[in-house]
Formats: sequence, structure tokens, C-alpha cells
Amino acid sequence: PGPDFALTLRSSLAYSRQAGVYTAVGIGLGNAIHVTYCLIGIGTIISQSILLFNGLRLLGAGYLVYLGLRSLQAKPVNAESVQNNQQIVSAFAAFRLGLFGNLLNPKATLFFLALFTQIIQPDTPLAAQALYGGTVALQSLVWFALLALLISQRWIQRLLVNISHWLERLTGALLILLGLQLAVARLSD
Repeated sequence: PGPDFALTLRSSLAYSRQAGVYTAVGIGLGNAIHVTYCLIGIGTIISQSILLFNGLRLLGAGYLVYLGLRSLQAKPVNAESVQNNQQIVSAFAAFRLGLFGNLLNPKATLFFLALFTQIIQPDTPLAAQALYGGTVALQSLVWFALLALLISQRWIQRLLVNISHWLERLTGALLILLGLQLAVARLSD
């Protein structure tokens, strides 16, 4: 699982189903933006500019580490405080979390460039390119929204309430590891 998975999991467990779904919508829009700029050629510029790519990579790594450190501070909760905690995050904040978490991941750019160079040729019609890109973005939105809906089921939350702070901390550690991995990754990876 990557940062998008961890962020969706965190929003769904720590806040609410709605927060998880809005995080998924942010991730979906982030992927749509990645797809768009890769299809119009900006992704190639980013991947070829070491300074720009490394700046984006370090910014993304810092954001993931920041989110991870916040998650490590999770405290044990009971069922009543879970209900109260779910009111803390706004839909926009959850959306923003997914959007920026996704946009600040330069490996997403490389993924879409690698994917599209395999299936899109210079003579591929624009409508087909838009269909490919739209399908990929929609697929990620549906996947992460389904994950949010599944993990935020009441019976799952009741099972997890006693260990939710450990799951939050584990997710935080995962985000920190992903951030550190992103920070030290070589351009060729």
C-alpha cells in the first residue's frame, strides 16, 4: 500500500466514512490532474528536470512525514469519543488531504508517464487519450471510495475501536517510512 491507501485508511478510521470518501475524491482529482499534465506533456518536463522533480519529491516526502508524525500522537479512544472525533474534520479538509497527498507524490507522475507511453502513441486520437486517462482517474476514485466505505462500516469500527490508536500510529509510521523512502529515492527508481 502506498500513501493514497494510507491516507484513505487514516481518514476512514480516525474520522468518518464521509471523511474517507472525501479523501478518496481528493485522490481521484489528484490522479486526474496527474493524468492531464502527463497527457499534455508537462509530466515529461517534470521527469526530465532533476531540480523540479527533486523539489516536488522532497515537498511530498515532507508532507507525508508531517502527516505521519501527527498520526503517531494518536491516543486511545472509546466508542463514544470515536463518535465525537468524527465531527472534527470537515469535508474540505479530508478532500484537501487526499488531493495534496496525491499531488505531492512525484512517483505518481512517473507511474502515469510509464503507463501512457506503453498505450498511447503520438497518433492516438485525443478522444482515446481522454478515455484512457478518465478511466484511470475514475478507477482510482472508485477503489479508494470503496475502501473508505468498507473500513468505515460500524461493525468494523466497533472491532477496531480498542486498537484504533495503534492502527493510527501504524499508519503514521507507514506514512513516515513512505516519506523517508521518497526523500532518499534515486531519480532512476
